Amino acid sequence: MSSTLRVTTDKDTGVAVVTLDRPRKLNAIDLAMAAELGDTWRSLRFDDSVRAVVLTGAGERAFSTGLDRDAVVPQPSSPYMQDDPLIAVGPKANDLWKPVVAAVCGMACGGAFYLLGESDFLVADTTATFFDPHTTYGMVSAYESVLMAQRMPYGEVARMVLMGNAERIGARRAHEIGLVSELAEPGEALAAAVRCATVIAGYPAEAVQGTVRALWAAKEAARDRGYAQAPHLIALGNLPGERQADLFAARRPGGFRTR
Repeated sequence: MSSTLRVTTDKDTGVAVVTLDRPRKLNAIDLAMAAELGDTWRSLRFDDSVRAVVLTGAGERAFSTGLDRDAVVPQPSSPYMQDDPLIAVGPKANDLWKPVVAAVCGMACGGAFYLLGESDFLVADTTATFFDPHTTYGMVSAYESVLMAQRMPYGEVARMVLMGNAERIGARRAHEIGLVSELAEPGEALAAAVRCATVIAGYPAEAVQGTVRALWAAKEAARDRGYAQAPHLIALGNLPGERQADLFAARRPGGFRTR
């Protein structure tokens, strides 16, 4: 089975670059990639030569478009045991407290927010756009909304998730509202993120990781309360699969605007 990720490590700087490597699928996350991401974060926990991580996507079109629509996710018959295939794809979900800097170009949407929401800060080039299509297709944006509510002003998150496919947040707007910490020229986001990660990796690891853990603790209570509600809201609010498929198949007239 071919890998869905590329992981490179610079032993001199202490920086690892994790690349989502399904560019023909816009780096959508299938079940194989979800498993590989968990394995990769857990492996990096024990690699003392790595002190900071950069997360990016292959190609120019997308960081990631979230869960691959072709992925077949097995589910138990009981509504009390519904599984989310992306719940454990992020670094924090796998107890990695080494800093993770995300480098974004092109689209980042939907399930990509599981990864961006657990990154420590984002660098993007001017081609980046952010949106959440869930509501357009009759699905509840639950975990994604909870994570992004920790990174963006409430009104901006609400507008993004409620406007669905009709609107995208451009890179400059994302920078203005604090979602993105640095804007780079097209194609330069990865280099900019690596520069940041290299600086951080040069500091004492225990101090850096303790700081990452403290920052996450400041958000953890709100996230955990939101996550506790998410399965019930999804079960109540999601349309049946066949109706979702109909909405996916239909083209929304008028396209989208970027703000």
